[in-house]
Amino acid sequence: MGMWVRYSGFNQTLFELITIGYEILDGRILNTNSKWLAEKITSMGGRVVRMVTIGDSIKDISSSIREAVKRNVDWIITSGGLGPTYDDVTLEGVAKALNRKLVLNKKAYEMLKERYKMLAEQGVVESSELTPSRLKMAMLPKGARPLRNRVGSAPGVLLKQGRTWIACLPGVPAELYSIFEEELQPLILKTIKKVYKADITLHVRRIAESSIAPRIVQIVKRFDGVYIKTHPKTIEDGISKIEIQISAMANREDVVKKKAGEIEKIIKEIVIEMGGEIYTVES
Repeated sequence: MGMWVRYSGFNQTLFELITIGYEILDGRILNTNSKWLAEKITSMGGRVVRMVTIGDSIKDISSSIREAVKRNVDWIITSGGLGPTYDDVTLEGVAKALNRKLVLNKKAYEMLKERYKMLAEQGVVESSELTPSRLKMAMLPKGARPLRNRVGSAPGVLLKQGRTWIACLPGVPAELYSIFEEELQPLILKTIKKVYKADITLHVRRIAESSIAPRIVQIVKRFDGVYIKTHPKTIEDGISKIEIQISAMANREDVVKKKAGEIEKIIKEIVIEMGGEIYTVES
């Protein structure tokens, strides 16, 4: 049992993640990109409110982008579909959703020119010529800017629609990681509004989760900026055990500490009233 205070952007800067690729939908590839992005965003103080996976379909991509923009989230991050092949249609879908044309981006063109020159010198490709399939990766929605890809070829893409930033990243994990950490993360950090967050964990026995649930609902309704989660644990010798996690948010450290402490006191009183007890778990 214990409390610690840290910064968080809970309920402040909202993100939606859209993963694109039939290879994920049919189970051939595990979607590790969304997990990695969610962990990164959460650690930065952002909040991921939705994750979706769709196929390589212009229609599905455009509708997913359009719906996310309508929800007024702060960031939409897509992964996959930026390469040179016929089924890499992410940017076409984004352009359609925002009613923008795909245009040859000069900076993206220079990035690709530099990249394929290096690959040709290394013998990875036969020629540095920017063929139509390679030029395809420099065709970005009008008003977008490229994000340098230091691991692969396809640049990431960044643009803004209204209040919403849209970032399109490659599906290859190593490329996604590189672009996010080196190009995108500094930009995201500038948009995140920080608040203080206090967390408390209580270990309770002799009370079932279903019994205390209605009382938890009353507490959550009473306080703003509070999230309480119960986790049922094992039942030993007929004695039930649950873990109660309290998260409180506020814009001042003293306020959040006071709020978290008050909620902790209320829950402890409820536990005693219901005939339960608080116990300590050794770490």
